[in-house]
Amino acid sequence: MQGNLPPEAQEKLEQLQDLQDTAQQVAVQKNQAETQLTEAQNALDELEGIDEDTTMYREVGELFVKTDFDEAQSNLDEQVDSLEIRVETLEKQESRVQEQFESLQTELQNMLGGGGAGGPSGPTGPGGAGGA
Repeated sequence: MQGNLPPEAQEKLEQLQDLQDTAQQVAVQKNQAETQLTEAQNALDELEGIDEDTTMYREVGELFVKTDFDEAQSNLDEQVDSLEIRVETLEKQESRVQEQFESLQTELQNMLGGGGAGGPSGPTGPGGAGGA
């Protein structure tokens, strides 16, 4: 089916598919970072209710290593800050990819003469934006 498309349209369609893959990868990374951020924030919240003299351990690979309260809190603060920046960065990346996708999709529709009304039978028909 895609062989019927002009070479320029074929190239744009492939770019659309690549952007769709990128968007999915970014969404997965963002979801993972948000989960880690929530866990780190929950751990910090738990520290508020713990006496500073309590024996604590942190996980290092397969081991639990004894740590003190201040070090645990400092590490969690740094982790939260880092993850907040990571989530923010991924949200911006997600927006940029979405804008690129929409722009490229419009270009492809215009190239195929679909304008706005022929959308579903245009680029999505050959397995493009709506197929994967």
